[in-house]
Amino acid sequence: MPINIVCQNKKAFHDYFMEETFEAGICLAGTEVKSLRLGRANLKDSYAKILKGGEVYLLNTHISPYAQADRSTMPDPERTRKLLLHKGEIKKLIGKTKQKGYTLIPTKIYFKDGKAKVEIALAIGKKLFDKRESIKKKEVSRELARALKKR
Repeated sequence: MPINIVCQNKKAFHDYFMEETFEAGICLAGTEVKSLRLGRANLKDSYAKILKGGEVYLLNTHISPYAQADRSTMPDPERTRKLLLHKGEIKKLIGKTKQKGYTLIPTKIYFKDGKAKVEIALAIGKKLFDKRESIKKKEVSRELARALKKR
């Protein structure tokens, strides 16, 4: 079954070096799933954190309220959501995030086999000169592609 991408965090690839990615399930309310199916989510400024005895949570992710739902039962759009990972993966993440500079960044939310998933990446922040260097590499590859296309 194909993967249906809901949203991507393109800014994360500009601000961080991605070391390794993990696929995690998300604990959602019913109306949040409907909003995700409509593509009403935003990963800007969101991150994952290991809290409460080895459980991973997704913070600052905005999932807009479902318009046709009852207003009294709607969850907070930016509430903390639990991520579902295997115990071995969580232990690996705990070890890596204790090292200086590592953080967990969600890169995309998608549906796989009818279930909502988040791809989180173990990332290191880029310095300003690293960002400039990656922009130069993109421009060079674009110019090369244009030159090859004209031939």
